[in-house]
Amino acid sequence: MKTKSKRQSRQSDFRSHRLPKGPNGGIELLLIHHVEDLGEQGDVVEVRPGFANNYLLPQGLATFASDHHKRMIEKHREKLQAIEKSHQADLRKQAAEIAKQSITIEANATDDGHLYGSVGAPEIVASLKKNNIHLQIDQIRLEGVLKELGLYTVKFHLSSEVEGELKVWVVPEIGSGE
Repeated sequence: MKTKSKRQSRQSDFRSHRLPKGPNGGIELLLIHHVEDLGEQGDVVEVRPGFANNYLLPQGLATFASDHHKRMIEKHREKLQAIEKSHQADLRKQAAEIAKQSITIEANATDDGHLYGSVGAPEIVASLKKNNIHLQIDQIRLEGVLKELGLYTVKFHLSSEVEGELKVWVVPEIGSGE
């Protein structure tokens, strides 16, 4: 019985030492990169454990806020800013390439040009994938689903600083009028 309680206490001690707690009970992390709606590079933030363990840490966006890491960030801030600028420049190039694209989506429509269904972000992402352009559904910014045939300008979002526009043609399905 005592062995079990010692083991449980060691496990709880291990967990509490593994994740540095902030004053509000969350986990204190040091941001390695800018994270939209959270903070800038080098900021110490407090987040919920799930957000830290499932997103920030695996994506390499943050690390534990130890004194050592804080000193390293200060020492290498200029190098990290250069890396971030390079990353943003790459995203701008990618946005320019995507903006040159014009995609065509076939949809079932009436004679008046109204779609029986609608075209949304998943259909646009699937069509882009056929052209070897890989975006996520949440990167497509639609004001609403597309419900008629025609040409649309659709916005996409690669980062907090990089956005672009893409031409999307919605055309009737071949053989739908037969």
